[in-house]
Amino acid sequence: MVKDYTVAMEEFLKLCEESGDSAYNAFKAILEKLENPSTRSETRVFLASLQRRFESKESSLKCFSDYHFRIHDVLLANEEGQNRKKLTMMEIPSIFIPEDWSFTFYEGINRHPDSIFRDKTVAELGCGNGWISIALAEKWCPSKVYGLDINPRAIKVAWINLYLNALDENGLPIYDQDKKTLLDRVEFHESDLLAYCRDHSIILDRIVGCIPQILNPNPEAMSKMITENASEEFLYSLSNYCALQGFFEDQFGLGLIARAVEEGIEVIQPMGFMIFNIGGRPGQAVCKRLFERRGFRITKLWQTKVIQAADTDISALVEIEKNSHHRFEFFMGLAGDQPICARTAWAYGKAGGRISHSLSVYSCELRQPNQVKKIFDFLKNGFQEVSGALDLSFDDDSVADEKIPFLAYLASILKENSSFPYEPPAGSTRFRNLIASFMRIYHHIPLDINNVVVFPSRAVAIENALRLFSPRLAIVDEHLTGHLPKQWLTSLAIEGNESTEDMLTVLQAPRQSDLLIELIKKLKPQVVVTGMAKFEVITSSSFEQLLEATREIGCRLFLDISDHLELSSLPAINGVLKYLAGNILPPHAAILCGLVKNQVYSDLEVAFVISEEENLFSALSKTVELLQGHTAVSSQYYYGCLFHELLAFQLADRHPPAQREPAKETSMKMIGFASSAMSTLNDPELSTPLPPIDKNNSGPNDPVIIHMDMDQNCLPTPSAVRAAIFESFARQNMTDAETDVGPGIRDLISSKYGLPLTGPSEIIYADSPLALFTKLVLCCIQEGGTLCIPFGSNGNYILTAKFLKANVSTIPTLPDNGFKLTENILKGFLPGVKRPWVYLSGPTVNPTGSIYTKEEIEGVLSICSTDGARLVMDTSFSGLEWKRETWGGWDLGKVGSELCLSVLGGLSFDVLTRGLDFGFLVLNNADVIELFHGFPGLSQPHGTVRYAVKKLLDMREHKAEVLAEAVAEHKKTLESRAAKLREALCFGRKGKSFSSSADSKTLERCGWDVVDCHGGVSMVAKPSAYIGKPLMLNKFHEETCLTESNIREAILKTTGLSINSASWTGIPAHCRFTMALEENEFKQALERIQNFKEIVLGS
Repeated sequence: MVKDYTVAMEEFLKLCEESGDSAYNAFKAILEKLENPSTRSETRVFLASLQRRFESKESSLKCFSDYHFRIHDVLLANEEGQNRKKLTMMEIPSIFIPEDWSFTFYEGINRHPDSIFRDKTVAELGCGNGWISIALAEKWCPSKVYGLDINPRAIKVAWINLYLNALDENGLPIYDQDKKTLLDRVEFHESDLLAYCRDHSIILDRIVGCIPQILNPNPEAMSKMITENASEEFLYSLSNYCALQGFFEDQFGLGLIARAVEEGIEVIQPMGFMIFNIGGRPGQAVCKRLFERRGFRITKLWQTKVIQAADTDISALVEIEKNSHHRFEFFMGLAGDQPICARTAWAYGKAGGRISHSLSVYSCELRQPNQVKKIFDFLKNGFQEVSGALDLSFDDDSVADEKIPFLAYLASILKENSSFPYEPPAGSTRFRNLIASFMRIYHHIPLDINNVVVFPSRAVAIENALRLFSPRLAIVDEHLTGHLPKQWLTSLAIEGNESTEDMLTVLQAPRQSDLLIELIKKLKPQVVVTGMAKFEVITSSSFEQLLEATREIGCRLFLDISDHLELSSLPAINGVLKYLAGNILPPHAAILCGLVKNQVYSDLEVAFVISEEENLFSALSKTVELLQGHTAVSSQYYYGCLFHELLAFQLADRHPPAQREPAKETSMKMIGFASSAMSTLNDPELSTPLPPIDKNNSGPNDPVIIHMDMDQNCLPTPSAVRAAIFESFARQNMTDAETDVGPGIRDLISSKYGLPLTGPSEIIYADSPLALFTKLVLCCIQEGGTLCIPFGSNGNYILTAKFLKANVSTIPTLPDNGFKLTENILKGFLPGVKRPWVYLSGPTVNPTGSIYTKEEIEGVLSICSTDGARLVMDTSFSGLEWKRETWGGWDLGKVGSELCLSVLGGLSFDVLTRGLDFGFLVLNNADVIELFHGFPGLSQPHGTVRYAVKKLLDMREHKAEVLAEAVAEHKKTLESRAAKLREALCFGRKGKSFSSSADSKTLERCGWDVVDCHGGVSMVAKPSAYIGKPLMLNKFHEETCLTESNIREAILKTTGLSINSASWTGIPAHCRFTMALEENEFKQALERIQNFKEIVLGS
């Protein structure tokens, strides 16, 4: 018996007639009955009767206007595989009404094969009344479809529509081929884009979306709270308009799409894809780029034209055109083929004309999904502002194959590490291990990290090697001499057999091996640096002949294989490497390789030298430490990533190394290291090796060295710096203006030191301040000058000068003013000094942490000007002055312009650019500028580094809060650590401390006399209580008496703490302690200071 619903229907319609809100509430009650299994069937029958009441199209439209709802059928394509030809759908005024926009979208989805959704987990964004989610589930039988919409009323209506189509008109379930109903396959949830899936850890196979792409003309309207009780007009507007999303694409109205895509990357399976309906109003190129720059390959499934919806106001697009050069694309009617701009379209529409726009359905799939996911995981963790610069669009897949994995690796480094760790001068341990592994796996050469030294560039490696040996005569491949000093290439001092070490002559030679060997036999050089012709490297015979020719005369050979090393999974035959697979590299030979071949970053270079002689490996490593400091980490990261990609899929040790033939003994004595090199390379404070810790003295069980002997800032790298680093590599097609750091450096010099750069001034850049200092020392030598360095200066800089054979004279300083150079001391020192070049570290002195006041520095500059001294002002250790009463800036404009002044600097303290290897040098004297350019072999900072540095300098100039706060935090940390370190040194007994007013005898009893520091990253202290004390340093219990010269070694061997001794600081008996360590390392350092006290002085 069929139940009569007439009365119930009239009551229901009466409720609906009152208002749209009343109709919505009436259907909410209907939904509650549908959700209840006991009333579900009867309610579905009621809805069928309601639909029949308004069955015709005219009555359906009247129902919508009179009763604020309608139930009607949506016709689906009549095609094979479609189980039903129509869906039954309900609509209310406050939700999106399906029209051409969504029908075109469904047509585009239909172009996919059936298998694309079968048994997949799918989300539809902007589901509205749910018809596409339901149609998709009905046709393709996915495992689950999540229909998502921000409009709460849309979700309620979508659930009603789901019941309308999951049950027939008699209220009975409709089963599909898998014996499931639509209720098993579809869910609807209120969600801001993919928030529901993210919050519930739902991983999706497919994401489809048909969401708004026009900015609301009334931005304030979008800030309202979205609830089901909001006005119908506001809720309906959510279907047509979007708010600003903070994305680059906002300017085209595509910000919501951009956010949906980036959220989708987080929750989609690696092999999943997304399908979006994109209006062509911004232009096809803009629409495609939205996806491509985020790492997607796109396929256009469908394109047509649709009439611009009459209820959508395009005035926001007119406003965008008014404020930018962009022009949107509209057409006059559906037949028009010439685009018109938004302004013209708006006017034409107002005049009664019909305007249209193209509508495309794009299918998008990530080209390297796991890597792209890592990149966007990094961006969403506090680096969202960088996303506007990200560009993962590529015309060449080989470029994508390099850049995307590198960006993913860089993103993981920047996300997982709050600071950049200390790396040895020989190069990153990871990078050297990757090079050795590549040689081992691909070329069967059994190398390890102690056979590989990393250099900033091939030119630097060659110059360092020549300075290391300082040969009387070197023969260098004519292709490799472009960056060598001019004096070497013009000298003719080749007579005689003894090396003077002061007259290094370089002769250029052809690359062809037979001609080169003839020169070697005739001229008997002490060092040969050469490459090989392409045809000669196919076999090993030419290499063997070079080895033999140089071995016979005791000549060092550096063979450059840069042009022949292929970073490929199938490298070409290389005779040199083939030889090394079966023969140990002779001690007189080394292999040089500059890595410059990459698909992405032109001129990004790093080089390495392979040597199987331990002494040469150690010496070359120390030349990096002395002359460059270290190699840029970004270059090592990039090429390390290329090596890693080639090694990641290889099985370890699958091919055991073949037995290698021993190297032949050299018949003549080889040239050794230059005497100046020997005296500095043997300095115990260079490249601290891992010592055997004496466990008989209660030292730590963990042998890891803690470095309090470095100049690096290992405090947490601010997010602004990490963002700048990532952005610099993510960008494409940077302009010269975007990498011009000159204005920022000028502003820094002017604002901090009051030095306007006028006259014959020039700014020179390098990978590090030390590399620039090296060239300044060479200028001093070339001029016949004397390098005057105060006691209490950076010990590595003094070693650098000695390595380069400079005439060094030390200036005594006094403890009563923190070992600063004073006007009176300099006045008494300079007379009689030949052509003085005065080196001064300031405003903050490294290593003491003292600060020069404005008056003090003006006095020093005045004396230099009066006596005609050239002044090298090293500011590279300044920028973290925490005692404001001692530092308020300088104003050196007048006095600074009256003398020859070279300002050396870096930015690792000023704008905390740890991880960005950068140094600058400002020269204000034409003669020095000319001298400097005679030494061309500088390794320049790459464009990516300059981009990031410029960005940070701009932030500093505009006093960006995020950077200023980070600098302030570093200062606060260092001031706190200075106090803790002072306490550990002076009051080292556990559980007991002494007030700062304790007398000197008390401090002496407690261990160290500390010099007050007011800035920088280090302090100095005198081990007063330890000198003369006995210490057992080995298992034989041989007693050693502690002295100024062995205190460093004693601390290192007993605790694993590496500091600098008095020989490094230049201050009698005073050691240097660096404070800018990673937090846990600093705590361990304090513990080890305490351990040493207990070992020597007792607990």
